[in-house]
Amino acid sequence: MKLIYHIQGGDFSAAGGASSEVKKTLKQFNISPFVLRKIAVALYEAEMNVVVHAWHGIMRVDIRPDRVSVVIEDKGPGIADIPRAMEEGFSTATDEVRQMGFGAGMGLPNIRKNSDEMVLTSTPGVGTRLALTISF
Repeated sequence: MKLIYHIQGGDFSAAGGASSEVKKTLKQFNISPFVLRKIAVALYEAEMNVVVHAWHGIMRVDIRPDRVSVVIEDKGPGIADIPRAMEEGFSTATDEVRQMGFGAGMGLPNIRKNSDEMVLTSTPGVGTRLALTISF
């Protein structure tokens, strides 16, 4: 099963909608609550990164009998230093975003922690591509 969601940067009112829809869909497949939580956390963090940092993005979800594979691609400022961005607590979020409770610098580390595979690539000034897989 393949699902596609469009994510609008800066649209905090719709933020989390795509990851929530994926979670609802996956509940139908009798996936363990532990794995379902890992998927929900990773996808929410990825979706929020698009909302907080990019102009817009797309989330493509591929549900297989043994895993879910997700690719999130965005158009935006990109990530200049991926190793630094992967450090817990590092954030480039604005003060305004932090005042809303986001931008604590835990998004990418949480995605890494909850994914079985994660590949992050980015071109500054163009955008970012995140591919992740979580096995059931």
